[in-house]
Amino acid sequence: MKNQTMISSVLLMSLSDDQKTIHVLFIFFLLIYLMTVFSNFLILLLVVTCAHLHTPMYFFLGNLAFLDMSYSSVTAPKMLHDLITQHWSMSLPDCTAQVFFVMYFAGSEAFLLSSMSYDRYVAICRPLHYSQLMSWEMCTYILALVWSSAFPVPIICILCLRRLTFCGPDLIQNFFCDLPHLLQISCTDPTINVLAEAPVRL
Repeated sequence: MKNQTMISSVLLMSLSDDQKTIHVLFIFFLLIYLMTVFSNFLILLLVVTCAHLHTPMYFFLGNLAFLDMSYSSVTAPKMLHDLITQHWSMSLPDCTAQVFFVMYFAGSEAFLLSSMSYDRYVAICRPLHYSQLMSWEMCTYILALVWSSAFPVPIICILCLRRLTFCGPDLIQNFFCDLPHLLQISCTDPTINVLAEAPVRL
């Protein structure tokens, strides 16, 4: 067995080495992130405060806005911090946490979009029964199903990730931690992890 140096942190790929370009990228991504958070927060606020928006469609839209804010906040602040400090490293536990939340929010968003399409289907094809089929109890049940259904796959992937050892190279070819890139720097056979991740890629 070869001697292998275990790593405790990973090095994310820098977006640029030029100082002027870094400042331009920082301002550009900061504006995009702030617009994303502000617009989604505004949607969420309107859905909560305006009584005439208390319908299933806007109920799901408000949750989609919250998910979009959450998903963006998992990666953007760290990237903005790294652009300013030029410190593109992340500890393995932080990297694993980022992988979990990226997978969880992406999965939740996919399930929520499916629920929204079902809501529109009922509204168009069963308009007379819409209020019965999409009652507040049903909407709450669907939302609980959305949030809980997205949980198993990321938690299984993270549990499988804990069995791996990482010995370098420690460079991840991305500006945030993603499971496929993390598996590439593992010195343990990642076959089980790839199989666990398969439902996400379908």
